[in-house]
Amino acid sequence: MAKKSKKQQTGGTPATVALTAAGVPYTLHAYEHDPAHPSYGEEAAEAMGVSPERVFKTLVADVDGALTVAVVPVAGQLDLKALAAAVGGKRAAMADPALAERTTGYVRGGISPLGQRRALPTVLDASAAAHATICVSAGRRGLEVELSPADLATLTTAVLAPVGRV
Repeated sequence: MAKKSKKQQTGGTPATVALTAAGVPYTLHAYEHDPAHPSYGEEAAEAMGVSPERVFKTLVADVDGALTVAVVPVAGQLDLKALAAAVGGKRAAMADPALAERTTGYVRGGISPLGQRRALPTVLDASAAAHATICVSAGRRGLEVELSPADLATLTTAVLAPVGRV
């Protein structure tokens, strides 16, 4: 992993501040965000030249009335039934985007599983374990953070479960 720049050590997004405070090694990847691109995650993978299987999107769902974060590969979709089962729930639906933004403190397309305003239960797709590092949003559109899946799971107290589908 690359050394942290001065900006990473002293500021940045809540996600990078949380990573720095935890002493977790990470690499930032910045790219020019195109508002016309149909998929934030696929745009990130293309811009960074990283396989879409290693770039994960952060989705906020409502599981039995409780907001829950799912982190799944951008190459696939979230399996809502599997997400509900992973957290011991019965039903899951995508959360209202405005509620997700207010609760996490991030804007849609830039929601990070790290450094959220209110820590939410998190489920990381089990496919993450197959990679030495994965990329997730660093807290704004056009900024990704690369870190080990184990570090992400530890920092978010995530459950690892097969919640993504191709």
